Amino acid sequence: MKEAHFVIALLEQARQGDREALGRLLEAQRAALHRLAERQLDGRIAVRVDASDIIQQTFLEAHRSFRRFAGQDTRELTAWLQRILDHKVAGAIRDHAILQKRSVHRDRSMDDSHGGMASLKQKLDAGLSTPSQKVIRGEEEQLLMEALSVLSEDQREAVRLRHLEGRALVDIARHLGRSPAATAGLIKRGMQALRRQLRRDD
Repeated sequence: MKEAHFVIALLEQARQGDREALGRLLEAQRAALHRLAERQLDGRIAVRVDASDIIQQTFLEAHRSFRRFAGQDTRELTAWLQRILDHKVAGAIRDHAILQKRSVHRDRSMDDSHGGMASLKQKLDAGLSTPSQKVIRGEEEQLLMEALSVLSEDQREAVRLRHLEGRALVDIARHLGRSPAATAGLIKRGMQALRRQLRRDD
């Protein structure tokens, strides 16, 4: 009974703007909320999202929106915090799913015939004769890989990042330690060298 009165007193103090009182109320719920978060964050998402991070987000939200809490006891406070936690977990799972889709998309862009390799082929098509286009559009991707291998290391990396991974020019420049203008020239010369190599292979 004393505990119930103590919680009611803390709730009243917290409503009057006492942040320390609210902090004590939240800390009393931490262990139970942490167990709940761990149960909900299972499988691969647990690697990306830590239950402690979810609790921190829950407490921050509780501080921001406490003025809207109308409960009068521990049970209502617990239920309110659990709803906030459920929302934070759902957001983390949604973000994880988006990241998974992006990861799969990147993998397909590298490995699938409709991905990065096809994109590079299309860009090369514009400067190739018809026989070369037939080769590139056919099944002999090995020919393109061999052509890439004759480029200088920087050219090969620049072309790969730009046309196979779709990276932004500024990102590639930073990666190579060059200016964007120098990187653009590197990519242009690399593509020209690829076209020349593929013409010789016709």
